[in-house]
Amino acid sequence: MKRSGKIAVFTNAVLLLLVLVVGAVCFFPFGVSTAGKVSDRVYYNGDRESGRVALMFNVYGGADYIPSILDTLDAFEVKATFFIGGCWADDHTETLRGIVSRGHELGNHGYFHKDQDTLSLAANKEEIARCGALIQALAGVETELFAPPSGAYSENTVNAAEALGYKVIMWSKDTIDWRDHDATIIYSRATEEIEGGDLVLMHPTKETAEALPSVLAFYREKGLKQSTVSETIGL
Repeated sequence: MKRSGKIAVFTNAVLLLLVLVVGAVCFFPFGVSTAGKVSDRVYYNGDRESGRVALMFNVYGGADYIPSILDTLDAFEVKATFFIGGCWADDHTETLRGIVSRGHELGNHGYFHKDQDTLSLAANKEEIARCGALIQALAGVETELFAPPSGAYSENTVNAAEALGYKVIMWSKDTIDWRDHDATIIYSRATEEIEGGDLVLMHPTKETAEALPSVLAFYREKGLKQSTVSETIGL
């Protein structure tokens, strides 16, 4: 084979290798885990032997009720985790900073409350990253926990969150307080068969603020420690 022919073969081989490498990066981005079932990479509860439970407030509204919730948490000398929606934070900066100033944990709840199970990997990353960047800019907090809006997630969602350094958080008890505006029902759902490791989902509603003192009193009576989500899952 002539020298020019050998060079052409070598050049084509290098080009093919580059195409394969670029394709691999596009389809399997660095930092994205593809191992294990998706649900195995999501937290639904913490350590059952910990004696800890966590109240997690998903926030896209209810700014008027957050001060009362914060006062109650202060009165019981406990901390909770607030998963913040980006578009909400943009309109309620002082309330967001008030949550931080009281020593509570912030999590990421996406920017526009989209059903992230329907989004591509890139769109999932955009929703999560945009919210995280805004929270950091407004409150000076780098979030590490992500709660998918409406609990809707896919493999793309979990891969996107992990690539951005987030743990994906669901819940083991749901008060459904966004729908059922009844303090008695909210109390029942937050306390019935409660055990260590439970993650209890709430939202800042009028009735949740009313039920909260009784919920926290019940946890104390049962010897359970109300903690942040990070503490409850052992981070």
